[in-house]
Amino acid sequence: MNKVGQIKNKNILFLQGPMGTFFKELDLHFRKYGANTFKITLNTADWFFSNRDNTYPFKGQQGEWESFIEDFLKKKEIDKIFLFGDCRFYQRNAIQIATKLKIDVFVFEEGYIRPDFITMERYGVNNFSKISRDANFYSNLDEKYLKSIDTLLAYPKYSKMGFSSTIYYLLTYFTKNKYPHYVHHREIDIKKEFLYLCKNAFRKMKYKFTEQDLIQKITTELSKKYYFVPLQTYNDFQLIEHSRFKSVEEFIEKVLISFANNAPKEKFLIIKHHPVDRGRKNYEAFIYELSSKLNIENRVITVHDLHLPTCLKNAIGTITINSTVGISSLFHQIPTLTLGDAIYDIEGLTSRNITLDDFWNKYQKPNDILFKKFRNYLIETTQLNGSFYGRFPIEFSKSEMYS
Repeated sequence: MNKVGQIKNKNILFLQGPMGTFFKELDLHFRKYGANTFKITLNTADWFFSNRDNTYPFKGQQGEWESFIEDFLKKKEIDKIFLFGDCRFYQRNAIQIATKLKIDVFVFEEGYIRPDFITMERYGVNNFSKISRDANFYSNLDEKYLKSIDTLLAYPKYSKMGFSSTIYYLLTYFTKNKYPHYVHHREIDIKKEFLYLCKNAFRKMKYKFTEQDLIQKITTELSKKYYFVPLQTYNDFQLIEHSRFKSVEEFIEKVLISFANNAPKEKFLIIKHHPVDRGRKNYEAFIYELSSKLNIENRVITVHDLHLPTCLKNAIGTITINSTVGISSLFHQIPTLTLGDAIYDIEGLTSRNITLDDFWNKYQKPNDILFKKFRNYLIETTQLNGSFYGRFPIEFSKSEMYS
């Protein structure tokens, strides 16, 4: 169980949460358990999605943030901090100062196991996670970690997520004067966002028709004849902070060159775009141009909206930077290679000690027992059964969460 410990009469601070009302609900929930809660708002949207009776605005410049947050933590005698993500400027600085002051920090992130879980870890997530990367640690775990974990459906509502993000960006953009020095971790341009939204809707309809025959092809004539490459979002902190790639294009180029030079000539490569980038990025032209130069254009297939589990189950192997798709790949017992830093890049799970050039012919199948123990331990210690935009995590209603 990923516990938060005693919260009765504790002073709890909320920083930015996921866009929407999740932190607002969590705030009210903690109050019922006797906690004293505080919320620092960095923009109008933070205020809008809060309970508003416990908010403290920060309207200074980034250079003033460190002294502000340290002073706030000390004056309010904060015991615990809850925030979303650990790579953004405000969050990263808050974590560093809180750690120095020996204040508990709980970081939320999208679930490592999706769609019925969200992530909550102490002090950091992804490559900043404190979870063990030692295969022996998991091998030596009790046999109970081989048993299936009962999971309830989280019922994430993607329409709610879209609505929440739209409101968040609109408020932040049109009320910049209220928080004039706030710097978002990504560009906020309403005109561009509207264009992306239109492109997203058009492309989703387009791919529904243009890709409808591909699934059957993947499950029949292409089954176990292709390597699978799931792309990550172009501005993903996993790419920026936890890999040596400067861009998705650089990753694609490295994979295509290696495939051309080392993969069996009768095998194919399927590259799948990330759904979040549907309206923002399309690498088809880049992939085709480079594939043509390498004389492999007839062996490289780019896709967008195909059913992910089907793509994984029929692949020879999966190559990723450090996407959580890698965990899904291991779940389906597919050999997996990571080219960035990932919490699941563990000897016996991934093809950890194999180079990309060798992977095409010397891939390593994951150890099923080791993976089951790893996955169940990961769920027990870092995952909450629920959604930011669906059913509230059931763990927060259990007394052991606060012990």
